[in-house]
Amino acid sequence: MSYVFVNDSSQTNVPLLQACIDGDFNYSKRLLESGFDPNIRDSRGRTGLHLAAARGNVDICQLLHKFGADLLATDYQGNTALHLCGHVDTIQFLVSNGLKIDICNHQGATPLVLAKRRGVNKDVIRLLESLEEQEVKGFNRGTHSKLETMQTAESESAMESHSLLNPNLQKGEGVLSSFRTTWQEFVEDLGFWRVLLLIFVIALLSLGIAYYVSGVLPFVENQPELVH
Repeated sequence: MSYVFVNDSSQTNVPLLQACIDGDFNYSKRLLESGFDPNIRDSRGRTGLHLAAARGNVDICQLLHKFGADLLATDYQGNTALHLCGHVDTIQFLVSNGLKIDICNHQGATPLVLAKRRGVNKDVIRLLESLEEQEVKGFNRGTHSKLETMQTAESESAMESHSLLNPNLQKGEGVLSSFRTTWQEFVEDLGFWRVLLLIFVIALLSLGIAYYVSGVLPFVENQPELVH
């Protein structure tokens, strides 16, 4: 189904645009190779890509893209090539090369809305609906991912601010962590029972030193003082 008016072909005197309307691949290729601008427009602001897509000439769309045609180009009504397209293979080509399915023209209509108004076949409608649904799901996933990233960044920023406001606390935590690591390595190297025996010997030595200095045996009441 064509969405270029019948008299459009007589309204343009631009050979490349006429070739896109007629579906003349070989002539289009010769013109492009000779230096014709792939983004040249007609009186309504439509490029060759608009006209070829409207006719369903996907091979010419591919050719124009190869020679640098702007897939995002819009006519004076804000329509992309996808707004004028009503053919499955052409839609698939345009979308696979980065043309957004949910872009609106100046009247706020998407390609799906215009396709329904024109009464295109059901396969095209189903394809456009499926592509729009995928676009919405992708947007929601992207938004959720951005929110998670922002929340993580805010949390890290809050922790960093807390550390800056409490440098003594951060220093104390670092010393404690270092002591804990050193003690664990000491116990592993010497062995648990040897460490326990060493603690017991140190405790006995401490009691002996205390008794020698004070003459009083710790933890024992009513004992005579040692006379030096």
